[in-house]
Amino acid sequence: MGQTPQITFRDMKTGDAITVEEIENRSFKSAWSLLSFVYEAKRDDSIAIVGEIDGQIVAYACVWISFDEADVANIAVDEPFRGQGIGTKLFEEIIRRVKLIGIKAMTLEVRPSNSAAIKLYENFGLHIVGRRKGYYEDGEDALIMWNTKL
Repeated sequence: MGQTPQITFRDMKTGDAITVEEIENRSFKSAWSLLSFVYEAKRDDSIAIVGEIDGQIVAYACVWISFDEADVANIAVDEPFRGQGIGTKLFEEIIRRVKLIGIKAMTLEVRPSNSAAIKLYENFGLHIVGRRKGYYEDGEDALIMWNTKL
């Protein structure tokens, strides 16, 4: 792996939804809609951020907040930018932001076939605690991961 490109993070705006949806469609079989991202950018109980390199959105994350827990609902790095450490920087930023508002635990679901994501999440202290059978539209299960010591 080479040097991580200089990436900056900011809150997602409704105007970012088109670009974020394009990354989503390139990243996932079962993609969120444009309106889902517009909604995420407006929610008060969510942290929605984008990562930019030279003004270009290359990554995003949507994290739902409930009491003192965070649920990573959606996260992606655009394919041409993967393998450069951007996912790590994005997850660091998520954790930084949720800690600022007093979050103590984090959860997410991930495909068992997504070994790169599982490794990333494990590096941030998340552990597999269960499985949701047939969670994804194509029938693949989801692994449930938690970190209760943020």
